[in-house]
Amino acid sequence: MPVGRTDMRRGMQGLALQVQETLGRDPHAGDLYVFRGRSGNLIKIIWHDGLGMSLYAKRLEKGRFLWPSPADGTVSISPAQLAYMLDGIDWRNPVHTFRPQRAG
Repeated sequence: MPVGRTDMRRGMQGLALQVQETLGRDPHAGDLYVFRGRSGNLIKIIWHDGLGMSLYAKRLEKGRFLWPSPADGTVSISPAQLAYMLDGIDWRNPVHTFRPQRAG
């Protein structure tokens, strides 16, 4: 996941070019690349599934997407952390709402 602000007017080609030029990575390798704009309420995800490039966009009506701040400009997150982020949940410290009282 690239870290920083992205011009959210960009489409698939512009974001794929940003992956190549800024990160030095191949956008056709099958990885997901997640981008967030300045306001923090819109993200775009691009990935290549082997047949073609896809673009997913999500805008939160309330709140902002929590964004990591790594040292080298990119961060890797798990699929579960991405799912939390897409739901607007603090993926760095999710709170479990159910705890079993006893086993068995």
